[in-house]
Amino acid sequence: MASFELSRPSDTMRRIVVVGSSCAGKTTFAAQLADRLSSPFVQLDELHWGPDWTPADEGDLRRNVDEATAEQRWVVDGNYVHLRDLTWRRADTLIWLNYSFFTVFGRALWRTVSRVVWRTRIYSGNRESFRLSFMSRDSILLWVIKSYSTRRLEIPALLAEPKFADLQVLEFKTPGQARRFLRGTFATAGPRRANQ
Repeated sequence: MASFELSRPSDTMRRIVVVGSSCAGKTTFAAQLADRLSSPFVQLDELHWGPDWTPADEGDLRRNVDEATAEQRWVVDGNYVHLRDLTWRRADTLIWLNYSFFTVFGRALWRTVSRVVWRTRIYSGNRESFRLSFMSRDSILLWVIKSYSTRRLEIPALLAEPKFADLQVLEFKTPGQARRFLRGTFATAGPRRANQ
């Protein structure tokens, strides 16, 4: 596999989209990568959610994402299907955090419990509550269980489509691989073309 050096990312990594199962750690990874690359960080959840967990108007959301991804450099995190024509189609690099279910669910449980206990404010001042997190059909934990397998099948199928053939794809199967990538050691996860 080819390797890269993070000290020279500009040749191949200018517009990057980070995808993976819910609660895989996309936001944390993407924010750290954007910082390392001195690139703008575009968090789709932050653009999507308004106060009281109210979704943004679809037209406003698309305009905001369109404006952000019209720039020459950016790192975007999120799986939003209806925005892929703006994110995936404009990206030159896709990073897939393809972690095991136990890793993802463990992260989801830890994140949810800590946010509930510490009353952490996220996205427009919203908070996760015990009822919403553990006793609701909208529970993020339930969503992780329901969507995990679908996402793992969906992403390779999409990457096989000709319209994404030019994407440089990096797939990390463990958090350790992702951490090594951020530290500049890319030998464990080289790029693969979308159609390979």
